[in-house]
Amino acid sequence: MRIIFLGTGGGLPTPKRNLPATALQIGSEIVLFDCGEGTQRQFMSSNASFMKVQKIFITHFHGDHFLGLPGLIQSMNFIGRKKKLEIYGPPGIVEIVDRVVNLGYFSPGFEISAMELKSGESLHFDGYDVFAVAVDHLVPAFGYVLKEATRPGRFLPEKAKMLGLKEGPLFRALQKGRNVKVDGKLITPEMVTGPPRPGIKIAISGDTRPCDRFAKAAENSDLIIHEATLDSSLREQATDYGHSTAMEAAMIALRARASTLYLNHISNRYEDASILENEARMVFPNTFIAEDLMEITLRHRKE
Repeated sequence: MRIIFLGTGGGLPTPKRNLPATALQIGSEIVLFDCGEGTQRQFMSSNASFMKVQKIFITHFHGDHFLGLPGLIQSMNFIGRKKKLEIYGPPGIVEIVDRVVNLGYFSPGFEISAMELKSGESLHFDGYDVFAVAVDHLVPAFGYVLKEATRPGRFLPEKAKMLGLKEGPLFRALQKGRNVKVDGKLITPEMVTGPPRPGIKIAISGDTRPCDRFAKAAENSDLIIHEATLDSSLREQATDYGHSTAMEAAMIALRARASTLYLNHISNRYEDASILENEARMVFPNTFIAEDLMEITLRHRKE
């Protein structure tokens, strides 16, 4: 799974940081979380194509998180998109998408659907699920958890050999999930594989104060992407505006027993965000600052 940080700023764009947008590439599909202004241009500067975006999840309706939708949709249309685009978000997303689609002299040449989610709702897609969790912001807002489906256990050739199989076509058939017969005996893939393996789990906070619900939903994540708008010296201001400090984000990652934490939604006051990274690492050492156009690849944990 590939993660592309398209926009890592908050509130106002800066020369170094665009407004919030994070793309997850799963196979040939891209799932986009939030869509700040200029997201389509950020895609053009990355190694990913916005034409592969099939689903967009909006966390809430502050402008920096969704005002990129009109430009992205019209750019898709201009290039000749035909595939359906699905957009999900809190209550109100249907009305907003309807307004976006009807802005100006514009008529999309592809289907666009919008769906309002409820906190705790889980959506099942091919190979992964997305879970919406209400977080603690100034307006109704969601964080999202994406979890890959459980993968089959690893093929164990020694087990297969003990059952009388030899390397070759029968090995390959079992590895592809098919049953085989040896001397009239049926051998199933489950007989020659290890236990099922968990898929990758990613949690994205959106804008929020430290939130127990999000920490619970993010438990055992391979990666948490959490907002860290301000440093701890501005904790009161962060709380007043519905945001988290870097240290508070680190405490969420620690409670969730996550593997890795990336901080985003960085205030425009920080030309150098190392102060945020340093204070978070005092609590959760495996913390990094997300930068625009940064790409990371998540691999499955070793059994």
